[in-house]
Amino acid sequence: MGTATAPPRRRTALGLLAVLVAWVVGWRLLEDRDTLVIGGAEQTGLSRWLTGLRDDIEAARDGSFVLDTLVGGARDVLDAVFTFLAELVSSPAGSRPVPEVGWLGVLVLFTWVAYAVAGWRPALLVAVCTSSFGVLGLWQDSMDLLVVTAMAVGICLLVGIPLGIAMARRRAVSVAVTPVLDAMQTMPAFAYLTPLALFWGIGPAAAVVTTLVYALPPLVRITELALRTVPAPAVEAAHSLGVSRRQLLRQVQLPLARSTIVVGINQCTMAALSMATIATLINGPGLGGPVEKALESLDVGAAFVAGLAIVLMAIVLDRTTTAAGDRTVVRARETPAAVRRRRVVLAAGLVGVVVAVQVSRTYLWAAEFPERLDAGRWLADHVSRATASTVGRIDVATGAVKDAVTYGLLNPLQSLLADSPWWLMAAVLLAVGFLLGGLRAALPTAFCLLVILGTGLWHEAMVTLNLTLVAAVLVMAAAVVLGVAMGRGRKTDLVLRPLLDAFQTIPPFVYLVPAVALFGATRLTAILAAVLYAVPVATKLVADGVRRVSPTTVEAATSVGSSRWQVITQVQLPMAREGLVLAANQGLLYVLSMVVIGGLVGGGGLGFLVVAGFSQPELFGKGLAAAIAIVALGIMLDRVTRRAAARYGRQ
Repeated sequence: MGTATAPPRRRTALGLLAVLVAWVVGWRLLEDRDTLVIGGAEQTGLSRWLTGLRDDIEAARDGSFVLDTLVGGARDVLDAVFTFLAELVSSPAGSRPVPEVGWLGVLVLFTWVAYAVAGWRPALLVAVCTSSFGVLGLWQDSMDLLVVTAMAVGICLLVGIPLGIAMARRRAVSVAVTPVLDAMQTMPAFAYLTPLALFWGIGPAAAVVTTLVYALPPLVRITELALRTVPAPAVEAAHSLGVSRRQLLRQVQLPLARSTIVVGINQCTMAALSMATIATLINGPGLGGPVEKALESLDVGAAFVAGLAIVLMAIVLDRTTTAAGDRTVVRARETPAAVRRRRVVLAAGLVGVVVAVQVSRTYLWAAEFPERLDAGRWLADHVSRATASTVGRIDVATGAVKDAVTYGLLNPLQSLLADSPWWLMAAVLLAVGFLLGGLRAALPTAFCLLVILGTGLWHEAMVTLNLTLVAAVLVMAAAVVLGVAMGRGRKTDLVLRPLLDAFQTIPPFVYLVPAVALFGATRLTAILAAVLYAVPVATKLVADGVRRVSPTTVEAATSVGSSRWQVITQVQLPMAREGLVLAANQGLLYVLSMVVIGGLVGGGGLGFLVVAGFSQPELFGKGLAAAIAIVALGIMLDRVTRRAAARYGRQ
């Protein structure tokens, strides 16, 4: 806020204005020249090479030690484990027309486990939500999704916690692994699918591998953080007693870091569920399949029912893992009498589990969820009718919104981005990166632009960038309004924060359902889904930034007669600049991740090409090239906004 920092910011603003003027003039003079547009079925050099690479890999798979023995062997093991677990709880097992353990046994077992690790409230939630999977008519798909998620999380625990421990104890390991985790977390979820499918094929094993790769980084990072933040006095006291490094880890660091590590497990689980639903595009089993089929046919009711099941599963996993972390504190305070009562209840519950499992293996009514309780189709029909009726009443309003966003933002900005010559657009993006983030942002920007240009999908990348920027503008507009209200009012924060937390537990695939219901398969559908997905995280970052502004400064501004509007615009928002820039960074990445998924419902751009690469084998290489372009776009946006935050975000 001081005079020493004002001139650089003013120079940056003037530089951006000059770039904008030069860009508009160049666009007007050179519109539709050198835009690098290619047809939907047209191949680029890279896409043809990638398709050929896929064919070569398939041809070389037999007899190859890496592809056949290592990758193929691991795939066979994962497929076998999935088949075993699926036959245990969801699919017909061998000659049996039903699973080994029917729905009743699964329901009682899950409830008992939830009580054992988290308490009676999560156990009750598990019982209700698990029953709802059968009531919605999606028992098998729900159990299959749960199996994929559980397998991925299990492998993440085996790999992620030891890796996090190694990073916390050895600086060299942290320095080597952190950039890899950064790249993994920058990549939109969609971008994982095609390259992994190239080596792992499609099916349950590919879905598990894709899911665990996406879900691993948060567990590793939080485990490292948990161990690094163990109170120093506790570590020093242990050293004074002469404990070894192994004893220090086992007896001091891990017990004190347990609750934080459980938070990492929670984040890993939610990321795994999110990715497991998207993995339906590589023939992954689970609830993603019904959602995708319903969206393709614009069956809003069926999409709503499957999306509801995904949301219920997300709530169950989130609340159970969170409560499991809290139990570590509760158990430490339990009296001996309470411990004995708990053990008695667990023992009695275990007997009930054994009985329920045996009954579900013996009687058909306990093995297959009763059809008379299946309300899925009934609910889908009513939702479809209600949606049609509601949309019919508000179609004038939704049409007005669609026209306003399309003609006011989408079309003009897309014309600027996609209809400018590629070299002009590249120069503009490079100049913006340099002005906002300096040379350390300009160099990654230049590299990413070369990668996008090399994919031959420049025009499609600009279409995706257009959707991303428009959605990001809408996200920041909503985040600033809601975030300021939360930052200034404790009651508002108490009301909105639980809602935002709930929205953050919803996997991104589900956000497509209300968007399709309102706007059908259009570009605006992808934008609306992206806004719904990104607003919660951006809003909380803005709110936290506003709340960190010194109350003394706010009181001083108020005491000199500043109005509420003046306090917000001239004091709180300028001083919360770091939170705003961080919100813009995270909002952009969340939006990009969702916009490319919007390719399923009319979003176009790179996301559509990724989907086309799975559905049309001859376009596999083009889909993989699109995934590479998505990664480059995400890295570029991330580096520019991060450097901007470092240069201009701090007071």
